[in-house]
Amino acid sequence: MELVIRDAEVVDGSGGPSYRADVAIDRGRIAAIVKEGAQAGCQRPTGRRVLDAEGLALSPGFVDMHAHSDLALLRDPDHSAKAAQGVTLEVLGQDGLSYAPVDDRTLAEVRRAITGWNGDGSDVDLDWRTVGEYLDRLDGAHGGRGIAVNAAYLVPQGTVRMYAMGWEDRPATGPELDRMRRLVAEGLEQGAVGMSSGLTYTPGMYAPDAELTELCRVVARYGGYYCPHHRSYGAGALRAYQEMVALTREAGCPLHLAHATMNFGVNRGRAPELLALLDEALDAGADISLDTYPYTPGCTTLVALLPGWASEGGPEAILARLRDDTAAERIRRHLEETGSDGCHGVPVEWHTVEISGVADPALTEHVGRRVDDWPAARRLLIDDRLGTTILQHVGHEENVRAIMRHRVHTGGSDGILQGLKPHPRAYGTFPHYLGRYVRELGVLSLEECVAHLTSRPAARLRLPDRGLVREHYIADLVLFDPATVAAGSTYASPRTLPTGIPHVLVDGRFVIDDGHRTDVLAGRTIRRTPTP
Repeated sequence: MELVIRDAEVVDGSGGPSYRADVAIDRGRIAAIVKEGAQAGCQRPTGRRVLDAEGLALSPGFVDMHAHSDLALLRDPDHSAKAAQGVTLEVLGQDGLSYAPVDDRTLAEVRRAITGWNGDGSDVDLDWRTVGEYLDRLDGAHGGRGIAVNAAYLVPQGTVRMYAMGWEDRPATGPELDRMRRLVAEGLEQGAVGMSSGLTYTPGMYAPDAELTELCRVVARYGGYYCPHHRSYGAGALRAYQEMVALTREAGCPLHLAHATMNFGVNRGRAPELLALLDEALDAGADISLDTYPYTPGCTTLVALLPGWASEGGPEAILARLRDDTAAERIRRHLEETGSDGCHGVPVEWHTVEISGVADPALTEHVGRRVDDWPAARRLLIDDRLGTTILQHVGHEENVRAIMRHRVHTGGSDGILQGLKPHPRAYGTFPHYLGRYVRELGVLSLEECVAHLTSRPAARLRLPDRGLVREHYIADLVLFDPATVAAGSTYASPRTLPTGIPHVLVDGRFVIDDGHRTDVLAGRTIRRTPTP
C-alpha cells in the first residue's frame, strides 16, 4: 500500500461508536480497514509509509457547506485557511452572487458587488464566462496542478438575474424568466450541484416567490438542491424560513438552508420555534438540511444593510444615492427607524457593527472600530466605494447551540477571507466545533459532530464515495487529536491557524503533514452528473 495509518481511533462519519483500526490507502482510496481484534487473525497491512496514529482520531475530511473561496482558491495555492482545519471540500457560489454564468457586463458588476467578499478580482485572470469554464479554471489552476481542496459550485440566482435583466426591482417578463431558466439549466448541465440565492442582497432579493419557484423546478429536474440565504434572519425570520419550505415543496426541490441562524434581539431564545417548524416539514416528507457556523456574530458587507430600493440599478446608482442628501436621509430613516430589508427588518444598532475590512488601504484605520452613526457609515461607503466588510454582533449563544444539535444540521463556515480583521470562523469553524462544542461543552458527542461535518453534507451533495471512512471510498481524511484540537483564530487574531490537526489528506495525498502545509494541490472540482 502507499500508506498505512496504524492504530487510529476511527470516527467513521456514520455517527456510530468509534473503533481502533489500521487503515490502508492506495491510489487515492481507502483500500483496507483492519479493526483491532481482527489484527491477530490476519496480517496487518504494510505500506511504503506507515503513520503511527496513536492518540489520534481518524475521520473523513470535513465539508464546508457554505464557503466564499470562489477566488481565493485561484489566487492562493496554499489555502491553509481551510486545509489546516481539515476541510477537504468547499461548496462555492453562495448567497446568490458569484462569477459564473456571466457576460462582460455582468462580470464587471458582480465584481463590484462582492468586492467585500472576495476582493475586486484584479489579481485573478477572470477569463471564464460559463459555469463549466469556471470549474475548468479551478481544475487547471496554478499551472495545471489544481487547487488546495476540492470544490463544488452552486449556480448563483442573483448573478443569473443580473445577467438576464440587470438590477431592476420588478418581476421578470416571460422571455427574461425563460432566459434565467436556461442559464440555471446550463450551469447544472455543466456540473453545478444546485442553486443559491441571497434574498437580502440585490438583485436577488427582487425576485418574487413565483420566479424562485420556477427556477427551483429546473434545479429539481437536474437532481440539484436549493440553498437560499432567505429574506430575513431578524424580524421576519420564521416567516422567511416557512416561505422557503413552502416554495421548495411546491417545486419538488430539496432545500438546504444557508447559515440557519436566529439573530437580533427579536429572536433571542426562539431557535426551538424554528426547529419545530423544520421538524413538522421533515415529518411530512420534506427534504431539508441546513448549515451553521459555531459563533454568534455574523459577517457581511456594509452596503448589504441598505434597503433594497437603494441598490436598484447597481453599484454606481447606490453611490449616487449616498452622495445625494435627500436620498441619503431616506436611507437613514429606513436603517434607523423602520428597519431595512437589507438589515433583516430590524432597525440597525450601530454599536453592533464592527468594520472588519476595507477595499481601500488608505482607510485601514477604520478596521476593528465600531460604526459610530449613519454619517460615519455613509462616509465610509462612499470613500471605500462599497467595498467595506463588517461583523454584526447580533447572535445568541443559546440559539447557536440548539440549532447545531438538530438532526439535519451540517457545518458551514461562511468564511469571508478578505479584510484585515475577518471573522474568525473563516479559519476556525471546524476545530471550534470539535474543541469548544464537543470537548469543552459537550453539546455534541465526538461521533455526532463528525457526522454533522462529513457524511451529512456528503449525502446532501449526493456523493456516493465520500463522507465516510469505508473501504473503496476516496481517501479525503483528517487526523486530529480530540484532547487538543482547537481553533487558533480569535476576534483579535483571526488568521491564526488551528491546533491539534497534524494530518489532512485529499485524494490520499497529504496537504497537511505533521502540522505543516505541503506543496500538494490534490483538490479538484466535484461535478454532479445531471439527470434531467
